[in-house]
Amino acid sequence: MRLTRLAKASAATPRLIAGAAREVARADRLGTIVAAAFQIVGATAALGVVAAAMLTFDALLEPEQAAIGLTPALLALAFMTALSGSVGALQTQQHRLLGERVSQRVWDRVLDTTARADLFTYESSGFATALERVQQNAVTRPFMVTTALLGLTGSLLGVVTMSAVLVGVEPLLVPILLAAGLPAVLLARWASRTEFAFAQRLTASFRRRTYLRQLLTQRPFAAELRAFDSTRPLRERHQTLNGEVTSEMRAQVRRRQLIAVLTTVGVAVALTGALLAIVELVNQGRIDLAEAGAAAIAVRLLSGQLNTLFTSVSGLIESAPFLADLHRFVASGPAAPPPGRKHPLTERIALHEVSFSYPQQDRPALNSVDIEIGAGEVVALVGENGSGKTTLAKIVAGLYEPTTGTRHWDGAAVPAPDIRASVSVIFQDFVRYQMTLRDNIVISDGDRSASEDAVTEAARRANVLGAVRELPHGLDTMLGRDLDEGTDLSGGQWQRVALARTLYRDTPLVVLDEPTAALDPRSEYELFADVRAVLGGRAALLISHRFSSTRLADRIYVLDGGRIVECGTHDELIARAGQYAELYSLQSSAYR
Repeated sequence: MRLTRLAKASAATPRLIAGAAREVARADRLGTIVAAAFQIVGATAALGVVAAAMLTFDALLEPEQAAIGLTPALLALAFMTALSGSVGALQTQQHRLLGERVSQRVWDRVLDTTARADLFTYESSGFATALERVQQNAVTRPFMVTTALLGLTGSLLGVVTMSAVLVGVEPLLVPILLAAGLPAVLLARWASRTEFAFAQRLTASFRRRTYLRQLLTQRPFAAELRAFDSTRPLRERHQTLNGEVTSEMRAQVRRRQLIAVLTTVGVAVALTGALLAIVELVNQGRIDLAEAGAAAIAVRLLSGQLNTLFTSVSGLIESAPFLADLHRFVASGPAAPPPGRKHPLTERIALHEVSFSYPQQDRPALNSVDIEIGAGEVVALVGENGSGKTTLAKIVAGLYEPTTGTRHWDGAAVPAPDIRASVSVIFQDFVRYQMTLRDNIVISDGDRSASEDAVTEAARRANVLGAVRELPHGLDTMLGRDLDEGTDLSGGQWQRVALARTLYRDTPLVVLDEPTAALDPRSEYELFADVRAVLGGRAALLISHRFSSTRLADRIYVLDGGRIVECGTHDELIARAGQYAELYSLQSSAYR
């Protein structure tokens, strides 16, 4: 079984390397050509060093028979040596630029995959783990692959030219040096397997450590951590993970050091054998001293080219599993959904017998739910935590597909992209974009021309204009302080900005998940005193724990354990004296 896996991996490696080469060329074709030209110049310069060295030895040892004088030979040697040395610096900078372009292309592929993934897929632990592994490993490989591919090209050219020189002097020297290649390649395969296994083992630890670092360094968590004095236990967890990572990395480093030593020993033995062979050939009179000197330089240069060749091959072999992992991740992503088409809501959106289950959960989150939202209606959804309210909201908004049941828009089954295009959503954990206030509003509808009137109208409906007048640059004020020295807002002001963002997206249905959680009582009253004017005729699904908000709804659904247990207006449900009346009484008693 293991031999079969190794055979499959060996067969796949050339294909993956060829794919990597295509990625490099597609990322920056001109940059690739320039980098390849530097490799050719470098190989030519190395050959020129050998030729100039031979001319120099001839001028020193046999001046009468030398093709050129000592001075021209030394000048040629100096020029070729300088050229050979300077090309390396040029190559390094060109590789740096090309590596960045390749990295951008790889990131584009990863971002394309994540953008195509629906919310259900994106929230699954398998997708999150694969994404983290790709981010930690495959995305960091492009520069290595770029350098290795270009190094492979240049070193192959160098090996061919230096081998041709040695064949002209003594063919026996070439196989002695090339003999070091087989063990080096085998050792590279060993290194590749150990490195990929190491990355797989530590992905979970890296994710946990990254999360702890976010908690300990990012502003949204700073106040609570200091209020609870939580930094110490979190630091202890971070140190524990550091210890686990260090232990695993120490073992991996020892393995890689052993592989490096074995590779170096193999190359050194081959180089020593070649130099001893040159000495023996001089003693036998098969080559003269000038040829021996040139051969010694060629052997040394060929050894360096072989070392670069083996290093490049090792880098490519090591990167192959990570490239395969990247390829699997990109291939596993769903096809890009077609653009959604916005539909008017003339009658209602209706869910019938809708059930929904999360993976590896015994109890369904929703069970045979029926709900209707008529055009222009405000429908409220209430229930205790964990009753399924947010899950149902995501199905209404087209973010989740029902496991069973139907979702009809004006009596027809509408594709999920069309539902999403026709619904605006504000979640309780809305995003605070570190952008200008204008960008925070218009980002909800990127395909729409951001007219000043539309932005101002959305801000007015959400009662943001008062805050705008106090900002130093109005709508163009940078918000947040994570990326820039911008202006931070209060929680309630941020929530109003999120509401303006929702209203700017001109759709016939709005889903409001706890839209007043951060608002003070006065602001909440002002918002819902004339909620229909705020919505501008849109239909709305309102999720709230505050019954002062939901009592204004046309219809209220009560969720319990994933089921609809009650439905009616506020007065009807109070008169029924059921679960809604009990929850309302518990909440209102706190104010009596």
